[in-house]
Amino acid sequence: MNLNQIELRKTAILFFDILNGYYHEAGETAKARKKPMVDNAVRLMKAGREDKIPIFFAKGNHRVDSSTVGFILTDTKLDLTPWPNGVVTKEMPVAVEGKSGSNVIPELDPCPDDYYIPKYRWSAFHQTFLDLALRTAKIDTLIISGGSTDVGVTSTVFAGRDLDYNMIVVRDACATIRDQRAHDVLMDLIFPRMCRVRTTDQVLRMIKEARGK
Repeated sequence: MNLNQIELRKTAILFFDILNGYYHEAGETAKARKKPMVDNAVRLMKAGREDKIPIFFAKGNHRVDSSTVGFILTDTKLDLTPWPNGVVTKEMPVAVEGKSGSNVIPELDPCPDDYYIPKYRWSAFHQTFLDLALRTAKIDTLIISGGSTDVGVTSTVFAGRDLDYNMIVVRDACATIRDQRAHDVLMDLIFPRMCRVRTTDQVLRMIKEARGK
């Protein structure tokens, strides 16, 4: 198949952690950084619904007591700031089960028939039913949008590659609130070796061209 073609019946859209906690309930700077991502994700969602492409929402879903949060030794926090005095501490997650921060943002019009994938680690595949649901529906191609590019999106792309999925990462429908260089390096130097990297406009064109086939 041509690299700029998809089969709609074998394709799904995966929105990764586009949740209230990371957007509406985040600081103004973080929200401003993610606004273009959200706008483009909405465009993908509308096109997907028009063509009946299954929509999957991977969503953080930690316990209130944070007992499902991993505790590992790292040089820095996610924002690359060193741990105070070199002491690593467990931090409360943003996306907590039953709290508004774990809900998909209303802009993406979450519907009862969509797939909701609760997750407890960075990858949307790790010990979730995502792979099972995709294979049962005979889906082999994922269009991926969300954030953060350098955290969960990356982990999901690596996992999807090892599971032999065709993936399309939508460059301007993903975002990071950290160093933009990480996003750009992944899109320019890493992801092209594992999947296809396209803009929202390019993906919408692929969907439109696939309608008559």
